[in-house]
Amino acid sequence: MIRSTHSYILILLISLLFIACHSNSQVASARPNKVSLIEPPVNTPVRPLAYDTTAPQVKKIIAELDKFYFTQARFGFNGSVLVGYKGKIIYERCFGLSNREQKLPLTPNSSCQLASITKTFTGAAALYLYQRKHLDIDKPVQFYINDFPYPAITVRMMLDHRSGLPDYTKWVPNYNKDMNTPINNDEMLRLMALHKPRLEFKPNTRFTYSNTNFAVLAKVIEVVSGMTYSDFMTTYIFHPLGMMHTFVYKPGAPLPQGTAISYRYNWVREPDMFADGVCGDKGIYSTPEDMYRWDQSFYNNTLLDNPTIELSYGPCSFERPGVKNYGLGWRMLCYPNGNKIIYHNGWWHGNNTSFYRLIKDNFTIVVLGNKFNKSIYRHAAAICDVVRGSSTENNFDSEE
Repeated sequence: MIRSTHSYILILLISLLFIACHSNSQVASARPNKVSLIEPPVNTPVRPLAYDTTAPQVKKIIAELDKFYFTQARFGFNGSVLVGYKGKIIYERCFGLSNREQKLPLTPNSSCQLASITKTFTGAAALYLYQRKHLDIDKPVQFYINDFPYPAITVRMMLDHRSGLPDYTKWVPNYNKDMNTPINNDEMLRLMALHKPRLEFKPNTRFTYSNTNFAVLAKVIEVVSGMTYSDFMTTYIFHPLGMMHTFVYKPGAPLPQGTAISYRYNWVREPDMFADGVCGDKGIYSTPEDMYRWDQSFYNNTLLDNPTIELSYGPCSFERPGVKNYGLGWRMLCYPNGNKIIYHNGWWHGNNTSFYRLIKDNFTIVVLGNKFNKSIYRHAAAICDVVRGSSTENNFDSEE
């Protein structure tokens, strides 16, 4: 009797082991390609930044921009500015402090929270994987994230903000009462799967800007690459482009010396809160010079080829008339004469940021502020007036 019981148990264990192995192999075969199949990052020499600050016309522009920014600084602007034209930097200045308590000035190497400009990186990272056929942006998100509770939403619908996903910064507090401790993307997705917050509209029927889209995209990038979002961005984007002062923020981790602290309008520090651990929609810190490297990479096809870039620049929503639209990770202004301005603003805590790319002229404007000041969103139009001598397309976006 004892021998027969032992035999039964042995057979049962072998059967369970077989079932487990068979089940695991099925799960593995359904998963998307992992990092071992992704090509190494681009290994082209990093191009040094070029400057043009001595030509008479440029000197005039510098003088006018100095006059403009000295006035802005008197009225509270605290931040860094860079203007590039035809592939060369024609204006670069830092105004104010990176750390008021330590009286540290802002420098060209002072990294600042980009806020929603981060979305341009997350979108490009997704398209980098798409270009190399590791990610299908027209597949449902559920193909990559099993517990994602909305079967009709595709990756593309998150890239162009047509998913209907409600903004996690608004619904997470309904289920997570600790407003001070940062959560991460996995915890946000766990709450989403558990509570299934109601969609704002049927997917792909209209545009509504939602931070949730790019927070979920960050997780898709992790699933496809087998790397953390931070490691993927550093390995495949920041370092190959020479962006050595750009990184993904991690709450609790020490910040590099000189990093711009986020302040309210009255110089009170902005503390971390629950959403600060979620990345992809925000969370990248950078400098104006690194942002110019990012900007120029699109002209040089360092990261993305022309068809993929044009895909990202293509307007996706036409329910409302007007020049404003959104592509795949980029806001845009599409004018009747065919000119197009590609841009993204940002606002998170005390950080107001602006990144404009007038691609026809290779004309770039970067403004990064670390003390709350909404007037930053009006700087691009003023800079355009000075550089061009007049503005024919100055209805730039005046808010985040």
